[in-house]
Amino acid sequence: QVQLVESGGGLVQPGGSLRLSCATSGFTFSHYDMSWFRQAPAKERELVANIMSIGGGTHYADSVKGRFTISRDNAKNMLYLQMNSLKPDDTAVYYCNANSGTDAYWGQGTQVTVSS
Repeated sequence: QVQLVESGGGLVQPGGSLRLSCATSGFTFSHYDMSWFRQAPAKERELVANIMSIGGGTHYADSVKGRFTISRDNAKNMLYLQMNSLKPDDTAVYYCNANSGTDAYWGQGTQVTVSS
C-alpha cells in the first residue's frame, strides 16, 4: 500500500521558516523523482520544487528560488522542503508527489499559512 504523508505545516509570520516532511512507504522511493506542489485557494496546483531520483538534481519555481530547499533521504524514504523567508503568497496546501514516469502518487497535503 503506497503512502505519502506530509507534515510540518502550520501558521507562521512573514519572514519565518518551516520545514515540511513527507514520509513515504509502499514503493521504491529511490527510483522515483520527488516533488513538492502547492495549491492556494481558487488557484491551480503548481510545482514548487523537484529532485531527481538519479543524480539528485533539483529544480525550483522562480517564486521560491533562493528561499526554499528540497532534499531527500533515500535511506529513510523521506522528502523534505525547507522554507525560509516565507511570504503571504506562499500560503497554500503543500503536496508531496512521487513520479516514476509510469506511476505517480500524491500525499494528502499539509496547510501552510503565512500571516501576521
